[in-house]
Amino acid sequence: MVLLKCILLPSDIEKTQVEVFGKFNHTVTEFILVSFTQDPVTQLVLFVLFLMVYSVTVVGSITLIILIYTNSRLHTPMYFFIGNLSFLDLWYSTVYTSKIMVTYISEDKNISFAGCVAQFFFSGGLAYSECYLLAAMAYDCYMAISKPLLYVQVMTQRVCISLVAPSYLGAFVIRDIITQETFTLTFCGNNVIGGFFCDIPSLWKLVYDVKTNYHIFLYFMLSSNVLTSIVFILASYLFIIAAILKIGSTQGRLKIFPTCGSHRSPVTLYYGSILFIYSCRSTSYSVDMDKIVLGFCTVAMPMLNSVIYSLRNEDVLKKMRARIHIS
Repeated sequence: MVLLKCILLPSDIEKTQVEVFGKFNHTVTEFILVSFTQDPVTQLVLFVLFLMVYSVTVVGSITLIILIYTNSRLHTPMYFFIGNLSFLDLWYSTVYTSKIMVTYISEDKNISFAGCVAQFFFSGGLAYSECYLLAAMAYDCYMAISKPLLYVQVMTQRVCISLVAPSYLGAFVIRDIITQETFTLTFCGNNVIGGFFCDIPSLWKLVYDVKTNYHIFLYFMLSSNVLTSIVFILASYLFIIAAILKIGSTQGRLKIFPTCGSHRSPVTLYYGSILFIYSCRSTSYSVDMDKIVLGFCTVAMPMLNSVIYSLRNEDVLKKMRARIHIS
């Protein structure tokens, strides 16, 4: 049926597309997710593994959010940003992991066109939001170390909200534009996605004709968002290092440097994974290795973030121990 649709006259295709899918331009109604493996035993093992990882992510993220919300001593800008990042990790992991686990325990490996659009939109929106929030956290670290006397006056609750709210809004507005541009391309015939979710490189292979204008638009949107946040973070850390070097005593430097410990690790993991993925895809790379790296970014990294926020933060550990002791 799909192949018959692909040989319809242009006017008939356009009419069908408008009636069924509105503004999206395609004749494919669903996609098939190949995922990591087709072996039933391996799928069962991976399902258990992903379930464990997802459970740790959910418990860790929710625990952090509750601790930050219920303890007045954690009502500071740093924990405000950590709480939002925990929320993003929880949502981000759910977008991917829930669908992966369903495909492993079900014979149905399909994802509807609307479901693919939703996954594409939310995954990208959450990823961009995390980029902006990490940049906001870098600014918070800069103010805490470089301007300690002005920190309380500058980093007020209103300022923190004004940094977080545009991170969500701007990220999803930009992703909405990218989603509309991507899914107005012509998907016709092949509907097998080589990976385990709907991302740009996988969808490119299914498009009838990717125009040069789309490539330019996409690279501009990605570079202007990801690279801008990277440059901002690097600039913030250069100012932080300069401020630390001005401190006379070595003991004072060592005491201040761990202030941004809960920020450095997520930044390294997040942007390191992104740069590794795109550097591999720009050269020759193994498809299996690509899936492993993507799996780490989408499934394991949110769990690691929640662990890092907890275990590398003495205040959070103290609150956790107090809760356990009380219970």
